[in-house]
Amino acid sequence: MSTETNIQTVKDFFAAIGRGDRKALLALVAEDIEWIIPGQNWPLAGTHRGHDGLADLLETASRSMETSTEPREFMAQGDRVLVVGFATGKIKATNKTFRDDWIFAITVRDGRLTNIREYVDTQALARAARPSNAQR
Repeated sequence: MSTETNIQTVKDFFAAIGRGDRKALLALVAEDIEWIIPGQNWPLAGTHRGHDGLADLLETASRSMETSTEPREFMAQGDRVLVVGFATGKIKATNKTFRDDWIFAITVRDGRLTNIREYVDTQALARAARPSNAQR
């Protein structure tokens, strides 16, 4: 696939996330997708595998946070697409807000996303997930 096609596939993925269109989202990812979100002490951290793992991740996200994500730049070389973006949101359990500049490193093979590695502001997310009475 061309780099332009890979970028469009990733743009379609983010559009499906924005619409909450899980059917379209699953059609854009490989059966053995691996999505790695670094960090500790916040609900989405971990490695999520396969369509079931992705569905669990999306369900956990909708239960635990409100977020608005804005991908701003797309760069590709071969089967790798880097996306630079920004998110704002709120952790529902604590009612605390966060701002997060992020980069997603995404691998696209045969028209489907096979791997996503997020580089996010884990401190901002962990702070927002920490109850106000918790020790720092």
